[in-house]
Formats: sequence, C-alpha cells, structure tokens
Amino acid sequence: MSNIVIKAEGLGKKYLIGHQSERESYTALRDVVARNVKDLWNKTRQVMSGQQLLAGDEIEEFWALRDIDFEIKRGDRVGIIGRNGAGKSTLLKILSRITEPSEGKVTIKGRVASLLEVGTGFHPELTGRENIYLNGAILGMTRNEIKKKFDEIVDFAEVEKFLDTPVKRYSSGMYVRLAFAVAAHLEPEILVVDEVLAVGDAEFQKKCLGKMEDVSKNEGRTVLFVSHNMSAIKHLCNSGILLSWGKIGCVDNIMTVIEKYNSTVSNQPFKYQNTVEKYKVLDICTLQNDVVTNSIDSNQDVIFIIQFEIKDERKISFELSLKDENYNPIIFYPFGIGQNQNFYCKPGRYKLKFKIKFPPLSIGRYYFDLFIVETFVKRLATFINIYSLDVVSSYVVSTGWAFNKTVDIGSIMQCADDFELINLE
Repeated sequence: MSNIVIKAEGLGKKYLIGHQSERESYTALRDVVARNVKDLWNKTRQVMSGQQLLAGDEIEEFWALRDIDFEIKRGDRVGIIGRNGAGKSTLLKILSRITEPSEGKVTIKGRVASLLEVGTGFHPELTGRENIYLNGAILGMTRNEIKKKFDEIVDFAEVEKFLDTPVKRYSSGMYVRLAFAVAAHLEPEILVVDEVLAVGDAEFQKKCLGKMEDVSKNEGRTVLFVSHNMSAIKHLCNSGILLSWGKIGCVDNIMTVIEKYNSTVSNQPFKYQNTVEKYKVLDICTLQNDVVTNSIDSNQDVIFIIQFEIKDERKISFELSLKDENYNPIIFYPFGIGQNQNFYCKPGRYKLKFKIKFPPLSIGRYYFDLFIVETFVKRLATFINIYSLDVVSSYVVSTGWAFNKTVDIGSIMQCADDFELINLE
C-alpha cells in the first residue's frame, strides 16, 4: 500500500486580469458610446461562455502556479515557504479543494481540514457550538464522533464562556483559536494551516505548534504549514517546499529548503512584488562610509535610501522591523513617534533618507520588514522581507544599552537621525 497521501503532477493555476487602457484627455460622445457597447458585448460573451467577469478592455493571463510537482507522505510535516506572491496560499487553496487547478492534477488520500483565513469554514450567524458540529459534519463525522471530541475542542480554544454566542461577535483571536481547535481535533488525515495563526498571541501560537507536532508524530497525520516565521517552520517541519514566483524552487529536508530560500533573497538588483497599488517601493539601498553596500560593520552608522511612490494625499510615516536569519524580530523602529518624522505627501514619487545606528549585532544576515503607516492610526502598506543586510564585522563595546528581545517585535529603539524627504516629481 502506497504511503503517499498527496501527489501533484504538472499543477498550474491561471487567473485572468483585466486592465483599463489609457484614456485620451479629450473624449467625444461617440467614443463613450462605442466603448460602453464594447464593454457590454465583452461581458455578455464572458457570461455566455462561463468565464469570469473582468473589468477593463485589456486581458492579461497571470499564472499564480505552474509546473508544480511533488509528493508528500503520510505523517510528514511540510513547511511551504517563499516570498509574498510566490503562490503559497494558492497552492493551499487547491489542496483544500477551494479552487480548481487550471492544468495538471493533484491526488489526495484522506480527509483535509484547512485553516487558511480568519473565519474560513464558519457560518457567522451560527454559535461556536453549532459551528463545531457543522465542521464535523462537513468532514463526514457522525454526531457521536463529534461529541467525543467536543470537550477537548472547547478546552483547547478557551472559549467556553462564549460557546453559545454567534461567531460574528468573536474577535479575530477567538475566531482563530476555535477554528484551529476544530481543525486539529476532528481527526482529519491532512491538516493544512496558512499564516492565519499570526493573529493569535504568542502563547497560543506555541500551543498550536505543539498540537500540530503531536498529531503528526503520535497520530500519523500529515501537516502542511505556511509561515514567514522560519523559527516555527524549523521547529515543526521535517521537510519543505520552496516556491518562487509560482514555480518549485526546491523540495528537500527543511534545513536545506530554508538555506536555499535564504540564498535566493538578494538585493542586487532590488526586486520586490508590490501588492498594494497605492503605495509602491521602487528601490532601496544602504550606504556605509559613503559607499553603496549591503555588507556592513554593525558598529558604524548605516544610511538607508528608500524610493517609493504614493498615489493618494496623506500624512504618512514609516516603521522598520529588523529580523535575524531565522526571521525572528529583534528590533522595531517606529519612526513616527519622533519629531519631524511624519510627512504630508501628495501623489508622486519620493526619496526617503535616514541614518540608523545599530546595537552590536553578531555576524550574519538580517532581514527587514517595512511598513508605511498613518501614525497612531493604522498601517497602510506592509512589505515583508523587503531588504537584507549582511553583518560582516562586529565587536561588543560598552554601550550602556539594555538590549532585551521581546516576543513580537523585538526591542523598541528610537532609531533615526538626519531625516530628509525629497519630492522626485
């Protein structure tokens, strides 16, 4: 009997994206009428042929996944890693039978329970109790089978007080706790978990990782786990799949896959897939001793130059998170709490320049997340692993700093001096 529970062969997923062509500054009435008639004809044709409705008069094919081949054995704990836009979530949606592949096929043996987004699989009008039974029924379990697991689910999720409350009134953290408890305890052969666990607190994340390890090692179930937290991936998984721009980059043991991923993160040239239309990072570089470099001495000041584009009028600031080679946050830089670090920007291109003095860092590679924020209100755009620096020289000096790492974002420091923002228009 074959021990393979998931097998993908030539898997691909294609999406059609509509684009609006450039409009001339002067448009006659006949042009408007002709364009509207053309749009109506295109939509009618799409409906008649069973295609998705697309806005715009130019259609582009976008392959989120292509030529994906791999095999996963029973009891494997597989970490799926890659940069934003690599196709990780699309792959999990295909494996969870939420969406169909455009080409190729995937063979799955066993029941699949997935936790992909906050609220996935829950009916907002039903109570927590009713949703537990609903999810069990979807997985093909009898009422008696669900009853046997019911108390374990409630204890794990720690939502007993709100069990008879409609889940639409749950916080996102409560949603995730109950959703994971249901997925992990209702005995699926395959458990699929996306980055949604990041919503929960650190203690619950640790609890979830322990449960996933337990169901795999002791109960022989297969776990597929997506996360940008390399420490969690390394702790839980024994094998990995690296995705890069919709294609397989590496399939191997987890340490080899992480090393391959680290080696592909490069800043020469700068390349980042912007996913927020209104805010785009165009280029990042660092200077030390007036030389452009991403290999630095951590005891000397580093100048950052970030070019970005903004398409609305707003007062903004920036946040920066420094992470180690395992993607654990070390230091968080909230620029907006300092003086002269909030900028009123009109639509256009800008260059941001600032200086950072790092605490003594050990030799190795470090990664940065960048956030464009409306200070004390909300984050407008998030750019994960957008840049990396290699510390090639470091020595410990008496700084007087109390450098204590926190669980979520690292130690908070007042970071930058000599701020300067230049309008490039």
